Amino acid sequence: MGAPTRAEVLAALSIAIDLGLGQPAEHMLRAALLASRLAQRLGLSEQQRGTTYYSTLLMWIGCTADSQEYARWFGDDIAVRSAAYLVDWSGLPFLRFLVDHVAEGQPVTRRAATLAGMMTDARGNLGRLLHSHCMSATLLAARLGLPREVQDAVACAFERYDGRGLPEGLSGDRIPLDMRIAQLADTAEVHDRLGGVPAAVAMAQSRRGGQFDPVVVDALVADAEALLDLPQGSAAWAAALDCAPDRDEAVHGEALDETLAAIGDFVDLKCPFMLGHSRGVAELAGSAAGVMGMTSGEVTSLRRAAYVHDIGRLGVSNLIWSKDGPLDDADWERVRMHPYLGGRVLSRVPGMDAEAALVRAHHERPDGSGYPAGSRGTSLTRADRLLAAAVAYRSAIEPRPYREALEPGAAIERLRRRASAGQLDAEAVAAVAAAVGGPSARPATPAGLTPREAEVLTLVAQGRSNRQIAASLSISEKTVRNHVEHLYAKIGVSNRVGASLFAIDHGFLR
Repeated sequence: MGAPTRAEVLAALSIAIDLGLGQPAEHMLRAALLASRLAQRLGLSEQQRGTTYYSTLLMWIGCTADSQEYARWFGDDIAVRSAAYLVDWSGLPFLRFLVDHVAEGQPVTRRAATLAGMMTDARGNLGRLLHSHCMSATLLAARLGLPREVQDAVACAFERYDGRGLPEGLSGDRIPLDMRIAQLADTAEVHDRLGGVPAAVAMAQSRRGGQFDPVVVDALVADAEALLDLPQGSAAWAAALDCAPDRDEAVHGEALDETLAAIGDFVDLKCPFMLGHSRGVAELAGSAAGVMGMTSGEVTSLRRAAYVHDIGRLGVSNLIWSKDGPLDDADWERVRMHPYLGGRVLSRVPGMDAEAALVRAHHERPDGSGYPAGSRGTSLTRADRLLAAAVAYRSAIEPRPYREALEPGAAIERLRRRASAGQLDAEAVAAVAAAVGGPSARPATPAGLTPREAEVLTLVAQGRSNRQIAASLSISEKTVRNHVEHLYAKIGVSNRVGASLFAIDHGFLR
């Protein structure tokens, strides 16, 4: 089978985004198909229709960057995103939504305190959260090579036609037409799926002139039955890809690697303490594969699988990933599903069956104690075993909410103990240990950063607060703020996500 197309890879990414939104697979594909139909109905050019397609398909690409904050305010970040489709983010209904969902599932005292903190400056708190989302969406769209028009559009996902949106309060024609179409298509698909055409039409009309552009609403209502006649499942995949402007553009070699690496960055942003994880695993697995004498084809598949091995994590709430104590049985059920979800996403891309299989198996163990399938022994390939060992090492040297990061030597000893117990493959662990012994590629102080600023940058990228950074480095919070301000100016970014991506690119998290 030949190389996948760029459109197919981005369509698979949209299915991963569906997981993070709490929507069924193909939601964003169906929304992109509806948006393309609306764009055609409105008389947009072929180029504009292509921009509208990708603006819709990837309009929520920033959703990982604010997942940690969503979880802090609301609890289950995925559940609250799913519920948000059913309410107009304006006026009393939205205030009731906030009251109902802030710190949902937490004790009454915790809910009351969180709600008080939110409502003290609700618009300011939400504005800061959504500003991070929108800035991140723009950066990630650029890393995926999407046109400037798409980058500008996804930055406006939370703006409203009436000017009451966030973070900039743009109104009317100041919001790109691509996004005005995308906003209606995204929400209408949900209401149509849940309640049929009448429900979608009623929703659109009730938000006409408020959340949505009246012209776009009228175009939908004028022929709602035909426009909302959207295919399901694999038929939706095929129909949406027919609308992609680059549907015949194959992507292979370094271009495919760069796209998959960017998707891995997108996934890692969901949990700041995992920033750089996917690239780190890919780099380590590729080096260790050379130690084991794998063929160039095996090394390529392994490296590509490593870039996106955690894409299924998007389907698990940050409420679980960020726990600072033991997971309960229900939590573990969700965690054990993420390799399966990742394999299912990747299996949609023609020509990437080997990578999909590796993604599904990256938490399997030789003794059968792994997940999701409990595979064991000879059912696991050398590549499966090596990827599992690389993931285990990289995870050990990264901080987690329930423990500090291990030093490299201690991490290798931990892997060796697990190999002795049958939980990891001894040959794979030896190859990882040999690869870890290589020199670091991290530059000392890029962009003119001082050594202290470099330390602060690493901690910022890992999601540490100013207070936590101050405690870690034994300096004052005011000094931390000064360092952050200066290093942001030096590296040309304005928020944590921009700093995080800079840190990944310059090897600070290896």
